[in-house]
Amino acid sequence: MARVSFYSKPGCKGGTKQKVLLTAAGHEVIPYNLLTEPWTVERLRSFFGDRPVAEWFNPSAPKVKSGEVVPEKLDEQTALALMLKEPLLIRRPLLEVGEQREVGFDVQKIDAWIGLQAVDESLQQISDNLMKENLQGCSHGHGHHEHGHEHQKKGNCKH
Repeated sequence: MARVSFYSKPGCKGGTKQKVLLTAAGHEVIPYNLLTEPWTVERLRSFFGDRPVAEWFNPSAPKVKSGEVVPEKLDEQTALALMLKEPLLIRRPLLEVGEQREVGFDVQKIDAWIGLQAVDESLQQISDNLMKENLQGCSHGHGHHEHGHEHQKKGNCKH
């Protein structure tokens, strides 16, 4: 099983579910606070691989949602400078196993990479239920305003 460095925002329900899924598969999850990590341009850039710049961003970040930051219009250097200044803009989680790094929680990609099969039957139901959920980003999705509550006032994820 893998030792996974997991960079996310503490308290985010989506990140918690992602860590449970990794742990159920027998991986050792080492959590880090994405927002307080001392990032460098080179280290942060290494997580994004050949993805387009727009896919580096957290689509739920307040400045992205408001249109103040438009990821599709940014070049690499500008994007990285903005992310170093404001880590909330970084798509989560950032995952690192050995020398390989990934961004986001694409279940199929992670399963092919390190495996997400539960290690025993007692964890299988938990894993099955989590696999049915959208584990990309925050658990309440991008349209959280549409279902009648505002997370900023409840002290939850805050994006």
